[in-house]
Amino acid sequence: MPLFEILRIAFTSLGVNKLRSCLTMLGITIGVFSVIGVMTTITALRGSIETGLSFLGSNTFQFGKWPIVGGGGQDHRKYEMRRNITLEQARRYQQLMEGTSDVICLKVILYDAQAVYNGRKTTPDVTFGGTNEFFLNANQYSIELGRNFQPEDIELGRPVTIIGQDIVKKLFPSENPLGKTIKIKGRTYVVIGTYVEKGTTFGQSSDNIAMIPITRFFSDMGGETYTVNIATEAPSHLVYNDYMDKGVTMMRIVRGLGPEAENDFELYSNDSILSIFGKVADAVTSGSFVISGIALLAAGVGIMNIMLVSVTERTKEIGIRKSIGARKKSILIQFLVEAIAISLAGGVLGIALGVGVGNLVAMWMKAGAIFPWDWAVLGLVVCSGIGVGFGFYPAWKAASLDPIEALRYE
Repeated sequence: MPLFEILRIAFTSLGVNKLRSCLTMLGITIGVFSVIGVMTTITALRGSIETGLSFLGSNTFQFGKWPIVGGGGQDHRKYEMRRNITLEQARRYQQLMEGTSDVICLKVILYDAQAVYNGRKTTPDVTFGGTNEFFLNANQYSIELGRNFQPEDIELGRPVTIIGQDIVKKLFPSENPLGKTIKIKGRTYVVIGTYVEKGTTFGQSSDNIAMIPITRFFSDMGGETYTVNIATEAPSHLVYNDYMDKGVTMMRIVRGLGPEAENDFELYSNDSILSIFGKVADAVTSGSFVISGIALLAAGVGIMNIMLVSVTERTKEIGIRKSIGARKKSILIQFLVEAIAISLAGGVLGIALGVGVGNLVAMWMKAGAIFPWDWAVLGLVVCSGIGVGFGFYPAWKAASLDPIEALRYE
């Protein structure tokens, strides 16, 4: 019998019992959905994080009062009780690191500012902060118009600012922003430069930003409330660990810590953030594999059960086919195809649902949509294996029926 005819008979048989076939493949759908959904979300988030980590810069490590992730829950009080990293401590760290690193960025960031100019206003979610002349290097920004901060701007605490493209478009839609005076947090600043458009990081705009000299920030906003973050860039990855070790030592000195005292500051880098995310992702993935494995095992048993029932119901049909010349191989292939078809149909539906729901979750968490081709292909291979593995015994049983006994079956 031609393969096409075997396939036609197999799919016709499945169509006779649509509800039973759909309920059987539902187990496969749930198993595949759980893995594909989780892996789609994790893959999208991982890609977004790796892209977004450019805000730390290349070969850069950073000190801060708060960890970049995991600062809540029971540990919140611990971090809250830490002393702020003061501007004086940050500048002392700069002095101690002289001759080691040429790029040490100091910064303080707020996320609830509003910029105003000539009756125009931005939304009250502008990223506003103080920094020094190394902000560009350590945070992967560049100047489009005007100039960067100079050491004199920092030393003298000049009321100047550099703004991002979101602010330029809102406040200066048809004029040059350079030299204009804008108001932020009730204070006035002269625009000396604009940043090149950077796009989004973790789903948040990197262009809705206004930075002023860090000395001016503490003068205008007060020095008691805010803590400074210190980013240090090593010249190459070869000396990165040496620079980090020296940076930790210098930071302990400026914080006045004794030899036995634990660090009262956080150290983080691109690798540490990826490592934390990787541990969480591995735990979630392991859980999804357990759930998926149980669902797929149950689905495989369901496929075997429905195929055994099908063999019993179609015993007389098998006897007639064998009596008119159907070979054992054709019967075996027919029932295997039915089992694989149920499994693959459930797998395809599970992949579609998993990719759709996974991307919705990823987009809700400010990550871009993706299609995990490797996991989709693996899912189809696993589904085919389940169809063959759990469908082989019923197919073999059907192919081994004695035609005479089968014809007498009622």
